[in-house]
Amino acid sequence: MTERERLLNRLASYDFAVMELHIYLDTHPDDRAAADALSSYEEKSSRLHSEYEEKYGPLMMTGENGNRWAWISDPWPWDTMEG
Repeated sequence: MTERERLLNRLASYDFAVMELHIYLDTHPDDRAAADALSSYEEKSSRLHSEYEEKYGPLMMTGENGNRWAWISDPWPWDTMEG
């Protein structure tokens, strides 16, 4: 697994945790520990998004780097994947 793939996996894990905690807090709004965990995961996810986009370019068309067309720059993900 490449460093890029490891970073994407970590990012996906944090994003999943954020979504799940949002759902949980919809039914348990007074759970302070879950709210604190949500804030922590959101912060970690934001840092990983920034790190990924700094190293590899935007994840989506609306990436943080401000260049709306940077997402079409080479290499495409399948150009660098090992088969």
